[in-house]
Amino acid sequence: MKKFILYLIFICASFVSFTQAFEDKIEYAKKSQPCIVMNYSYPPEAVENAIISKMNKLGYKGKEEKGLFNKDKGFRVYNGTYIQEISSSRYDYIIKVERKSRKEEDETVLYFLIQKDDENLLTTMQAEELGKAKAFLYNLMPDIEAANLELQITAQEETVTKAEKKFRTLQGDKEDMEKRLKKLEADIKQNEKDQEDQQAEIETQKKALEELRNKRKN
Repeated sequence: MKKFILYLIFICASFVSFTQAFEDKIEYAKKSQPCIVMNYSYPPEAVENAIISKMNKLGYKGKEEKGLFNKDKGFRVYNGTYIQEISSSRYDYIIKVERKSRKEEDETVLYFLIQKDDENLLTTMQAEELGKAKAFLYNLMPDIEAANLELQITAQEETVTKAEKKFRTLQGDKEDMEKRLKKLEADIKQNEKDQEDQQAEIETQKKALEELRNKRKN
C-alpha cells in the first residue's frame, strides 16, 4: 500500500512537471541536441544561483563554458554526476540558463541536456527517468525562490546602504552650510560695522571739506 501511495505521488509530481517542462532542441557541441526546457518566472541570476547551489550541495562544482569565440559559451557542464532524484547512474549534465527575452527580465529559460560518453540520452531514456529529470527541474522552485529572496535582500541592503550614504552626505552638507552661514553672519556684522565706520569717515571728511571751502576769499 505504501509503495502504491509513493508511486501515485511520483505520478502526480511527474504530471505537474510535464506541464511545466518540455522537450526541445538546442545547439551544443556544434550540433542540434535534444534537451529538456523549463521556464521560470524568476530572474536568470536567481535560477542560475539555485542550480549552482543545488549541484554544490550534491558535491559537484561543474565547469562553465567560456571564451569569446566559444559557441557553447554560457553552458555549465557537470561530468560524471550522480543525481539520485533522476537516476542511479552517473551522467553528464549540461545546463544553460538565459533570459527569455530582452523585455522579460523576470522570465528565464533553463536548458537541460543529459549525456553519457558524449552521447545524448534524451531520445533513449526510459519514460520514468525522463519524468524524474523533468520533476527535478520543477522541484528546483523552492531553491529558486530562496535564491531570488537572497538577491532581493542583497539589492535592498544596497539600497539601504546608498540611502544611508546619501543621508550622511546631507548631514555633511548641512554642517558645511551651517559653518558657511556662521561665517556669512559674521561677515554681515563686520560689513555693518565697516559701513558705520565708513559713514563716520564720510562725515569727518565732509566737515574737513566744508572748513576748506569756508577759507575761500570772497
